[in-house]
Amino acid sequence: MAAAVRAARPARTPSGGAARAPDWAPRVKRSLQGARTLSKPARWRDYAYPFVYGHHDPQLFPTEDFRECCMRTLARAQLEHWTPDFETEDMPDLIEQLRTRVLPKRGVFALPEEIIVTVGAQQAFQLLAEALLDSRTRLGFEEPGYPHARNCFALRRPRWVPLRVDADGVVVDEIPALDLVFVTPSQQSPTTATLSLQRRTALLQAADAQDFVVIEDDYEAENLYDGVPIPALKSLDRSGRVVYVGSIAKSLAPALRLGYIVAPAPLVAELRHLRHVVVRHPSAFLQHAYALYLSLGHHESHARRLNQAMRSRVAAAAEALQRTLPDFAFRLPQGGASLWVQAPDWVDAAELALEARRHGVLIEPGDVFYQEAPQPCPCFRLRLSSIAPDRIAPGIEALARAVADLRARVRARQAPRATSPAASSAGAAGARPASASTR
Repeated sequence: MAAAVRAARPARTPSGGAARAPDWAPRVKRSLQGARTLSKPARWRDYAYPFVYGHHDPQLFPTEDFRECCMRTLARAQLEHWTPDFETEDMPDLIEQLRTRVLPKRGVFALPEEIIVTVGAQQAFQLLAEALLDSRTRLGFEEPGYPHARNCFALRRPRWVPLRVDADGVVVDEIPALDLVFVTPSQQSPTTATLSLQRRTALLQAADAQDFVVIEDDYEAENLYDGVPIPALKSLDRSGRVVYVGSIAKSLAPALRLGYIVAPAPLVAELRHLRHVVVRHPSAFLQHAYALYLSLGHHESHARRLNQAMRSRVAAAAEALQRTLPDFAFRLPQGGASLWVQAPDWVDAAELALEARRHGVLIEPGDVFYQEAPQPCPCFRLRLSSIAPDRIAPGIEALARAVADLRARVRARQAPRATSPAASSAGAAGARPASASTR
C-alpha cells in the first residue's frame, strides 16, 4: 500500500515571513489579453439564436462515416502505421490524400515535401509568423481582416500596412512596397467578397515586381454554391511566391484542428523544425483517421451536403433580413456560411451585440475585424454554421426587436434635456431643440 503524502508547509522567507508571489505583469514579454478578437459569452450554447462560429451542426455531422474511419484506425493491423513518434514528419497517407484528392480541386499540385500538416490553420499562422516575421517586416493585411491571424502575427510586432477591401476583395492596385501580404481571396474574411481572376493575376504580378510573398488563407474554399469556381491563388503561382494555408477539418467540426501549409520545400523544411519544438506533430491517430475519411470519398459527399445546407441557410437569413430589417445592407456571398451586414450609420454594432444578447441573439460585431475600426462601427457578421435552420428566421426577428430597443435608447440619448421655464424663455429667441433623428 502506498504511503500517504504529508501536506507540505508554505515556504518561508529567511526573515520568517510568508513567501511573496511574483508580479507577473512586468515579466510577461508578449501578451494578447488586450487584443480585440472574436469571442463568445460564457455558456454561449444556451443562447437561442447563436449567429457565431465555433460549433458543429449535429444534423450535418457525418457520425457514422467518421466513426467508421476511427474504428478502422484502431484496428490492430493499423496500429503500427500511426503509433510511432513521427518526429518532424506527417502521416504519409494523409499527405498523399491532400496532394492527390484535396488540392487538385483548387488547381494546386504539390510534391509531398511541399506539404506540412498543422494543428488547424491557426498553427499554420503561428509557424509562418515565427519563420517570416520580425519588427522590420512590412506586412500588408486586409482591412477589415481575419482577427485570429492578425493577433497571431502581432506577436512578432511587424510593421502593419492596412490594405483596403471593397466589394471585390483587396484593392490590389493600391498595394505599396511590402515584404509579405496576407489575403483571403476565396471568401474574404469577413466581407465574403471573392477576389476576381483579374485581381488575382494582378496581385501575383505585383508580388513579382515588388518582391513580396503572399500568404493565402483559402478557408471555406470548398463551400461554393453560386457562380464558377475561381482557382486558388496558389494555382496561378509560377514563381513560388504564394504560401497556401488550408483547413481540412473546418467543414466537419472546428475542434478537430487539422490544417496544412503548401509552400516551397525549403520553407516547409524550416516549418517542420519549428513545429517540432512546439508539438512535434499533430495527432497521428487523427491524421490516419482523416486520411481514411478522404480516401473513402466521405469528404466529398459531406461537402456537397454542407454546401446545399449552407446555401439554404444563407437564403433564409437574407429573406428574413430583407423582411424585418430592410435598411440593413448585405451582399449574397458565392459560398461560405456567413453574411456581412452593414447597418445604418447610427448603429454601433458592439452596442447592438450587447442589446441582442438580451433577446437571446449572438452576433459578431465588426470592430474586431479592423486594425483601426470606424467609430461607431455599424458592421457585423452573421455566421450560420452553428444555428439550426428553423431558428434563423426567428433569430433575425429577435435581432430586429433588439434594433428597435437600441433605436429607442439612442433617441433618448439624443433628445434635448428638460430645462426650467426661465431657462427655456431665456433661450427661446435663438435656440432650437436638437433633432432626435437617428438618421
